[in-house]
Amino acid sequence: MTGRAADQVVQAMSQRIRDGSIANGQPIPAERDLMAEFNISRTVAREAVGILSSQGLVVAKPRHRPVVRKPGYDAAMDAASSIVGNLLLQPSGVRNLFDTRILVEGSLVRNAAEHAGKQDIADLKAALAANEAAIDDSDLFYQTDMQFHQVFYQISGNPVWPSVHRAYSTWLEPHWRQMPRLPDRNKANFTAHSAILEAILLRDPDAAESQLKTHLAEAWEQVRLTFGDI
Repeated sequence: MTGRAADQVVQAMSQRIRDGSIANGQPIPAERDLMAEFNISRTVAREAVGILSSQGLVVAKPRHRPVVRKPGYDAAMDAASSIVGNLLLQPSGVRNLFDTRILVEGSLVRNAAEHAGKQDIADLKAALAANEAAIDDSDLFYQTDMQFHQVFYQISGNPVWPSVHRAYSTWLEPHWRQMPRLPDRNKANFTAHSAILEAILLRDPDAAESQLKTHLAEAWEQVRLTFGDI
């Protein structure tokens, strides 16, 4: 009965969020109001709110009522985070996720080589310049490394891809942050980024994809040497 009652509350609240009865950024009704409206216990009310949160429809803040989060691609990725987090703990879980990133970015750099416009090229050059300037600062280099790759996810204009990049960065960051980062390794990564951009400037999708895959394969080898097979 508890699950069934919670589902009824979730359905009703989801409908209100979709039709705008509760606007983006507004709090949902307090627990006591949900209890009175749906004739449910506090336990059921909290279960329903937990389900709404897991679906990415509300964001819970300490000591505050949960607020509505407009459904979007970022919310969808966030809703999957707990599941992905558990998958990453399984044998080869990190490797499996990283393999999907290689496939995705291989396609995205091909698209960049074929379709990148003047502003896209300018964005890539600016990201690469920032990456080079950060070689001696490993924390900043890590940030500029992510920003360089992020541009590929933006070039197609499809709003799904930037959310995918944000998800990859979030899911993999706990492992990547533990990697030993030295200027020599940063220089090697910068050189790889430069080669990818050069292939894009030459409008050579095969070379761009090849350079990207070589770069990420070398990055994974560094991960393997640090953590073993994960």
